[in-house]
Amino acid sequence: MSRPVLRYYDIAPEVTAFSTMRRGGCGSGAYGSFNINEYCGDDPAAVAENRRMLCEELGICDGNIIIPHQTHGTVVRRIAGEFMSLSPASRGMLLESVDAVMTDVRGVCVGVSTADCIPVLLYDAAHGACCAVHAGWRGTVARIVEHAVDEMHAHYGTTAAGLTAVIGPGISAEAFEVGDEVYEAFAREGFPMTRIARRYNKWHIDLWECNRMQMISQGVLPDRISIEGTCTYMHCNEYFSARRLGTASGRIFTGIMIR
Repeated sequence: MSRPVLRYYDIAPEVTAFSTMRRGGCGSGAYGSFNINEYCGDDPAAVAENRRMLCEELGICDGNIIIPHQTHGTVVRRIAGEFMSLSPASRGMLLESVDAVMTDVRGVCVGVSTADCIPVLLYDAAHGACCAVHAGWRGTVARIVEHAVDEMHAHYGTTAAGLTAVIGPGISAEAFEVGDEVYEAFAREGFPMTRIARRYNKWHIDLWECNRMQMISQGVLPDRISIEGTCTYMHCNEYFSARRLGTASGRIFTGIMIR
């Protein structure tokens, strides 16, 4: 029987953290073969079956996978016990325009969808809390990962120095060619451009490093930040890449769950 192929991250014995790959599902074409995102135009039946397979792989029920509808903003949604008792419609409303999800509920998998954008996972062992962050270039400029660390501190008492972080597969600096307006957006927000930007024919921005630096600036220890290091653009046969496959294609799901 087909089963999803996941890239697992070794964060802690009590944590399951992963990114989905393009193998092991029932999708086809630019959605092939494993996509669980319902917002990108895929066949709903294929999405439902892939989601069922992921639940089976993780050993949880369907309602325990939390996927927000992302809009490149900075809203961080906390998933608590009362959320889990809501109707699907109410859940959907609370997950609209959300780009990071955090929880301290065991057995609940929070995650984000990407296809060149940068997924970041955060785990606070001391307080039993975790967070998944979607950081495209707009979210990175708006410092969403800093917002996520702040929100974990506000709700769980998280200290940045106590966090373990993983930066998942996303577009590399070599592949992330941008216009002058994107370069200027980073410059206006005070990013160290000589460190995060390179000029070839056009500007290229290092989103991995941008998010790593933001976490360090918040107090996350450098040796507790791992970068998975796979460029989705260069490896679109393994991971979805909107720049290579078009926006009408599947999405990587990067999730984290405290067992």
